Amino acid sequence: MSQPNQTPGLSYRDAGVDIEAGDALVEAIKPFAKKTLRDGVLGGIGGFGALFEVPKRYKEPVLVSGTDGVGTKLKLAFELNKHDTVGQDLVAMSVNDILVQGAEPLFFLDYFACGKLDVQTAATVVKGIAQGCELAGCALIGGETAEMPSMYPDGEYDLAGFAVGAVEKSKIIDGTTIVPGDVVLGLASSGAHSNGYSLVRKIIEVAKPDLNADFHGQPLRDVLMAPTRIYVKPLLALMQSLNVKGMAHITGGGIVENIPRVLQDHLTAELSKDAWTLPPLFQWLQKHGNVADAEMHRVFNCGIGMAVIVSEADAAAAIAQLEAAGETVYRLGTIRTRAEGEAQTIVK
Repeated sequence: MSQPNQTPGLSYRDAGVDIEAGDALVEAIKPFAKKTLRDGVLGGIGGFGALFEVPKRYKEPVLVSGTDGVGTKLKLAFELNKHDTVGQDLVAMSVNDILVQGAEPLFFLDYFACGKLDVQTAATVVKGIAQGCELAGCALIGGETAEMPSMYPDGEYDLAGFAVGAVEKSKIIDGTTIVPGDVVLGLASSGAHSNGYSLVRKIIEVAKPDLNADFHGQPLRDVLMAPTRIYVKPLLALMQSLNVKGMAHITGGGIVENIPRVLQDHLTAELSKDAWTLPPLFQWLQKHGNVADAEMHRVFNCGIGMAVIVSEADAAAAIAQLEAAGETVYRLGTIRTRAEGEAQTIVK
């Protein structure tokens, strides 16, 4: 008598998911996360949910949240096999966003998704996330690693994350106190940060540069992949000593589309393009992509990663304090009354 066909026993590993690799990653990243612990953390990585107690020094805490990814900069990371900076990018995009409303970042969670988990690559990425959290003073309190066979090409992954911060209700920064005559300061960026990389990659495709060649003292690949600057600690300190009226994180949309987000409709920020020098990376991108000035200002940060608006009376002190904290600061221009039909940010 013939025996019925026996289907071999299948496992999750047969389906493309390696539970042991996931466990190994959790153990590998615990030391990185431990370095980010701060007041308020009630539990470590590994639970179903992350526990955090709002510090008791807040009298009327308002929670501020932000979420983001790294965008197509990841495609460049895959091509260059360089994964040590995108974690800081991930943190920076969220913590800088919530900072502009006056919030102190408290904790951060990440989401790492891939087709097949490479523990070393994932650990490198998460180490960068932890380093970003240290720079921001927030705790890496948890996250999720998802291994999803056939969802992503080999060697590729996606990143997302979110930050939660707190601000006293009476100290929320919303731009409503900004008036004509106030000064717009610009804090230097560390490069293209995490915006405009679809255009960056197109320019690379057209120009075909040697990405390992020297570019002003560094390989071009390192300049292109420089992590987003995190402005949290210097600006939190500035808020403690001076009246910061408004801030704008210069991300997608560049200078001309981000500063208006903190301005009332009747105001315009008039900036001088001579106030700062376009950094070499952006000069290279503009030249090799034949990119118009208006497009540069709309796509890239052009060397300005954060705008800070203060009164004329506080401008000199703000510049001095930020420079003492290690920031490069430019006096970009002033706020004035907006004419009918005029843009809210003008660079001339």
